[in-house]
Amino acid sequence: MAAENTKVLYGLYNDEEDLKVAVKAANASHLDIMDVFTPFPVHGLDPILGLKESRLHYLGFIYGATGALFGFLAMTWIFVSDWPTMYGGKPYWSVPAFIPITFEMTVLFAAWGMTITFYTICGMWPGVKANTLDHRITDDKFCIAFDVTSASDSAVDNLKGFFKNTQADEVNIKTM
Repeated sequence: MAAENTKVLYGLYNDEEDLKVAVKAANASHLDIMDVFTPFPVHGLDPILGLKESRLHYLGFIYGATGALFGFLAMTWIFVSDWPTMYGGKPYWSVPAFIPITFEMTVLFAAWGMTITFYTICGMWPGVKANTLDHRITDDKFCIAFDVTSASDSAVDNLKGFFKNTQADEVNIKTM
């Protein structure tokens, strides 16, 4: 959410198809949607909202490449410089033997890096209280939210009419 004391008007829907129809209607009416909340990913909602593809996977590649490089260089240093040991006649720098550990370090660095990045971007650290509009949004309801902090009463009434026209099951206002 944006700032403290934000007044939010939101409508709850029971079905993701109703939600998509309502978002299309909001776009056609040139309404400024603050956010849309769903209990699970809704296929086809991103293009309707005009959202671009996330660039998070680029960071995943960088974290994985860093892990692979770290794992490979660490084993090179350990088995060639620090503790050179001959195993069954294999050379000290035996690249095929390094592959499993290099792969595991790739996965480890990518997993930890993406988890920390995701938590940082979303503000989901331990101890942070979730500020949700309605607890049912995380369970079985679909929601469209509008920021009505500085909206006139007639604009709020128009938005309530929008929710009524799009068959929203429930319409509420909450100050966040």
